[in-house]
Amino acid sequence: MNTLKHTLNQLVGEALSIVCGLADCDPNVITASKPEFGDYQSNGVMSIAKKVGTNPRQLASDVVEKITADANPLIAKLEVAGPGFINIHLSNTALMQRASEIRSDTQKLIPTTNKVDKIVVDYSSPNLAKEMHVGHLRGTIIGDCLARVLERQGHEIIRQNHVGDWGTQFGMLISYMRELRASQGDLPTELSDLESFYRAAKERFDADPDFADTARSSVVKLQGGDADHLVAWQQFIDESLKHCQALYDKLNVTLSRKDLKAESFYNKDLDGVVKKLEDASLLSVSNGARCVFLPEFTGKDGEPLPVIIQKTDGGYLYATTDLAAVQFRSFDLKVERSLYVVDARQSLHFQQVFAVARKAGFASENISLEHIAYGTMMGRDGRPFKTRSGDTIKLVDLLDEAIRRAHELVSQKSPGLDEATYLEIAEKVGIAAVKYADLSKNRTSDYVFDWSSMLSFEGNTAPYLLYAYARIRSILRKQNSGLESVQITSVSESTERNLLLKIMQLSEVVDMVARDCYPNLLCNYLYELAGLFMRFYESCPILKADTQLRDSRLALSALTAATLKQGLDLLGIETLEKM
Repeated sequence: MNTLKHTLNQLVGEALSIVCGLADCDPNVITASKPEFGDYQSNGVMSIAKKVGTNPRQLASDVVEKITADANPLIAKLEVAGPGFINIHLSNTALMQRASEIRSDTQKLIPTTNKVDKIVVDYSSPNLAKEMHVGHLRGTIIGDCLARVLERQGHEIIRQNHVGDWGTQFGMLISYMRELRASQGDLPTELSDLESFYRAAKERFDADPDFADTARSSVVKLQGGDADHLVAWQQFIDESLKHCQALYDKLNVTLSRKDLKAESFYNKDLDGVVKKLEDASLLSVSNGARCVFLPEFTGKDGEPLPVIIQKTDGGYLYATTDLAAVQFRSFDLKVERSLYVVDARQSLHFQQVFAVARKAGFASENISLEHIAYGTMMGRDGRPFKTRSGDTIKLVDLLDEAIRRAHELVSQKSPGLDEATYLEIAEKVGIAAVKYADLSKNRTSDYVFDWSSMLSFEGNTAPYLLYAYARIRSILRKQNSGLESVQITSVSESTERNLLLKIMQLSEVVDMVARDCYPNLLCNYLYELAGLFMRFYESCPILKADTQLRDSRLALSALTAATLKQGLDLLGIETLEKM
């Protein structure tokens, strides 16, 4: 089942082509901005009329006449407006028929794509030398939402967690771990808190010249493939990944160990990256480092900006590894899209890497390289969100605090529940509140982290949507049985019709999120859907209506609940049957 917008684009586009004599006319059908303009509006007639040299209003009239003559059952009425817009009013019967088809299989709320792409979604990417902190939240949950959306459409999704596991700091950490292990026998207990472990190792490094020499030697041995150092490195990585996985599970994020493609995975390919750039005559030496200079990248003073490939000491940089990753995704995985969900501050880096990859042949002609940039989580003081002492906040501490606050909130709003129920609700509401507060913002903008607004039951928040869903489920539970067979048979009230039309538009919003990678579009849709249900509920009696109308409104309520559930699941948010 195609989306309404896709169906209308085909319908109006074909009529427009027949009337004007041009092939592949784009009717540019959009959702109507106001109810008086109908349900949808075609805005493409004017540009076509300009191409063929005819009056746009007359051309629009001819298109309306053609579609009307064909008597398509989806269309109730067409109107020509202004200089050549076409207002489209849909048939109630056609909407209800679509709803009946979806009621029998709610998976049809989001149709499967006709063109399956293989897509890499590169997200989260923590540095395993330290615990995940609040700075990792946005990339992790935005990337997971996009992976869910694209996978739900039927695309082949390859999640990639490009973790930092191969930097010079690992020599210091491995040396410290080996030292502690010598005295404790097994993995040191200090590893239970990676942040403290890193801090202690750094203090040793800064205070003890002999230890610092050992650490530097450890880097060389590690990168040279020394077996003992590789074993110690692997133990440290495994322990770090346990910390990450615990957070992914807590966040309801779909990343797992099998999605790992760490920096070390590309280590064997880095010499080849340098050789390929040499063969393409793109490498230059600048202050002892090997660099690529492209004319389109210059600084404020007009000086060319380098892409540093290899440092003076022979070490490689992020750009080198990223070029190897582009090559792997292009020619080994053979993907059509590669999405990099990474902080906006890395925009220049990715622009340069993508340009070098194209010029040197690391990227295939078929791959779309897309930096999905996002802004910074800010505190109420307008600065990056940190503790009062200025330390970076651990992500696990932030989530635990969210659950604690949600527990207080739920205890106040729903007294009398048992503690196990409070804990279950608090965990889901707390995590959902943190995720939704982030995903509901335009990802390219910085946003202010505010506990009071994100845990509010009013406005565009997770608690509001979770409550809306639970409220609908409560209504449905009052109907003892037979809900599976009831259908929507009446949308005579405007609030009924508006709600049904909104439900039918979920797939259109999902299409936009899949194409443009802005999860806030889906959040806005779900908020509007919940609001439309509340208006329907207030104006249209459900359980007290006569039998046929009651069943129709119960079916509409059930379809609303299914739509909310699917939409929230795409955001990585779990629903609750009771709140």
